Amino acid sequence: MLVDLPTFTLIHVALSLVGIFAGLVVVGGLMAGVRFGRWVGLFLATTVLTNVTGFGFPFVTLLPSHIVGALSLLVLPFAIAALYWKQLAGAWLQVFVVLSVLALYLNVFVLVAQLFQKIPVLAALAPSPQAPAFATTQGLVLLLFVVLGWAAVKGFRYLPAGGLASAARAA
Repeated sequence: MLVDLPTFTLIHVALSLVGIFAGLVVVGGLMAGVRFGRWVGLFLATTVLTNVTGFGFPFVTLLPSHIVGALSLLVLPFAIAALYWKQLAGAWLQVFVVLSVLALYLNVFVLVAQLFQKIPVLAALAPSPQAPAFATTQGLVLLLFVVLGWAAVKGFRYLPAGGLASAARAA
């Protein structure tokens, strides 16, 4: 490891929080039919980096966070391709919107799991991922993201020539 574990953790957490914040701005823009080109780039970059750095921590066994990170790393290239290669033409617009919301959800899923592990009050409420408080919270987060995804697909339908990718370059 090039840096010590506390510094690496700080970098990973900072990337994650910036990615989640940028993702919320992006999804809010998608729901409103507004293009936030720079925010999209920041969201995609920090989300990829968050997932990549997540595999840099020492581990002995495969954890749920590794599975979620791997799933996110499978989803993100398609969102990036939809935006920059396919320029959101045709069905690629909806692919981008759905996969962007999914990538954000996966980051928030891990954030909630980490909060339940690291905050003593939450850890007492849910000492394991099988606890009802944890499952209920994650279920509500999933429901919230289903609603956000539906609103984003409905809100982000029309793009002028050049699509979001040209807006991202122009912004």
